[in-house]
Amino acid sequence: MDEYRRKFLAGSSAATLIYPLLGLGLLKPGRVIAAEWQKNSFSARTINDALKAYGSAGASESSDIMIAAPEIAENGAKVEIEVSCRIPNTRSIAVFADKNPTPLCAEIEFGTNAHPYTRIQIKLGESTRLRAIAKTQDGKSHVAFKEIKVTLGGCGG
Repeated sequence: MDEYRRKFLAGSSAATLIYPLLGLGLLKPGRVIAAEWQKNSFSARTINDALKAYGSAGASESSDIMIAAPEIAENGAKVEIEVSCRIPNTRSIAVFADKNPTPLCAEIEFGTNAHPYTRIQIKLGESTRLRAIAKTQDGKSHVAFKEIKVTLGGCGG
């Protein structure tokens, strides 16, 4: 019981220090909230529907987007990939897996001075083609592709 009391007292003292900062406006929780969730894009069941919902159905292919991923993934439940982009004014990178039950795996948005780079782990249900789509400030979409063979599925396989 003493352990719970200590945790309660530690938590309440931390809250006591934070509340005045919130009241004065020095901490603005709205600034750390994640970007708006793309529900239609993430819930689409086919790659064409996902690309249409994301607004990138007509993306142009670019060699300035680099995808570093294994050619053969032994376990589809955990495939680590890196995506970087040299296209100026890139505001977001999205990763799609064509044959996944829900093709949009991740979307990462970047600030104005951020380097467009991400390293993420995704699940792949079977061998598939990955698409990395970079959107720029002016609304243009660019895409790069990478084939990945999966020996053991990760999306229920």
